Amino acid sequence: MATQSAFCIKNLTKTYTNWVIALRWISLTVEQGDFFALLGPNGAGKSTTIGVLCGLVQKTTGSVEICGYDIDTHPSEARKYVGIVPQEFNFGIFESVYDVVINQAGYYGISRKEAAPNVEKYLKSLGLWEKRNMQSKTLSGGMKRRLMIARALVHSPKLLILDEPTAGVDIELRRGMWDFLRDLNREGTTIILTTHYLEEAELLCTDMAIINKGMIVKQGPIKSLLASMEDESVTIDLDRPFEHIAELSPYTPLIQNETVDITISREHTLDAALKSIHKAGYVIKNIRPKSGRLEEFFIRNTQV
Repeated sequence: MATQSAFCIKNLTKTYTNWVIALRWISLTVEQGDFFALLGPNGAGKSTTIGVLCGLVQKTTGSVEICGYDIDTHPSEARKYVGIVPQEFNFGIFESVYDVVINQAGYYGISRKEAAPNVEKYLKSLGLWEKRNMQSKTLSGGMKRRLMIARALVHSPKLLILDEPTAGVDIELRRGMWDFLRDLNREGTTIILTTHYLEEAELLCTDMAIINKGMIVKQGPIKSLLASMEDESVTIDLDRPFEHIAELSPYTPLIQNETVDITISREHTLDAALKSIHKAGYVIKNIRPKSGRLEEFFIRNTQV
């Protein structure tokens, strides 16, 4: 069944038995080949949405299609297209690294002989081949994360879902995982990423949806959404403690000794602010964004 969408959700809801609403009429489409960020604060509904996609959480209403297959009418067909990397480690700690991955293939009706090339491929790509005969409990936290990615890919899914894949991973290992995921995406695998590291989403993903209190509050191409911001905050480091400059009042400055944060916009530009600071006799030592653009966009769209 050919389709242009990796998955499509329409009017999805999930109601808990105590009548707390987890999801509220979510509709979301992710195209094949996309690198998509699903973002939101804790408890927003990200994991519930992923649980529904993977068949681990029963939805109340709505429909979900994965690669053209409805998860209600064709659950087996839909499931074979999905690989999931959950937040929590959930493999047998006494199994060898190799067995953790190859045994997963059996859930999809793939024999050990058929799965062996993929096991070798992904363990090598993720730097785990030399540890293939070790018990998985001996791996570091970062290696365990990579093992779960290898396990999720053993059946060559078209859609890979990563739920906080770099949580607790040091920056060097994170960068290695980023390179691997970029290559995987270039090869055609659609990737759904949830992360609290917003710079990670901004660096890797092309599109995103922000979910808050069970609802999608923003979605679209990341570059377009960030370009829609009418203002942003900038931090300026000066050569001496900052004192009041009348011309900067419209910039709502936040002052801390030699550092001042200002809000710039189409009306109140950075160039005009810098000219006012320079005119007042200050030497500007450094200028930097107060936070990442995506972080600022996220905060504005999730705070009530």
